[in-house]
Amino acid sequence: MNNIYLQLWLTFMKIGAFTFGGGWAMISIIEREIVDNHKWIAKDEFLDLLAIAQSMPGILAVNISVVIGDRLKGVKGSLAAAFGTILPSFVIILAIAMFLTPDTIKNNDVLSRIFKGIRPAVVALIIAPVITTARAAKINWKTIIIPVAVALLIYSKLPFISNPILYIVLGALGGYLYYTHTILKRRKEGDA
Repeated sequence: MNNIYLQLWLTFMKIGAFTFGGGWAMISIIEREIVDNHKWIAKDEFLDLLAIAQSMPGILAVNISVVIGDRLKGVKGSLAAAFGTILPSFVIILAIAMFLTPDTIKNNDVLSRIFKGIRPAVVALIIAPVITTARAAKINWKTIIIPVAVALLIYSKLPFISNPILYIVLGALGGYLYYTHTILKRRKEGDA
């Protein structure tokens, strides 16, 4: 199949149709499709695009599809990937809204049990990309304190301190200062 737009749309439609649990649950599947199967981008670049998608407002699954589509084919690629991600959810939610009401789900033992059974699987789908992202980001026993501390501070629900935007800005600033310092240090060592 030579049409990259159709490939993007079909790939993200498949991901959107068969992934439960939202954006975090989709990440490992998106990575497998985009990095491993299609080889459209490298793993390091995927992690960079994931960081960009996470820092954007909106739904993570749509954001990651938009940045990957943009990286591959600009605005048209973004639209193809985004529509592929959105369409399955839209159709499924529309069908559920047409045939099932919240009372129907609560009062139906079979449906209630199905949704309770899906919950642990969704947790596993969310944990898997956290672990693979941590490995790819080279988080080790020395640096684990940073994500753990940030998670606890966000969880604390204290005003201002629990704001995730604060940690995105601090992380970007810290990364910039660290790598600027590292580059300056290498240049000084090269001059010596």
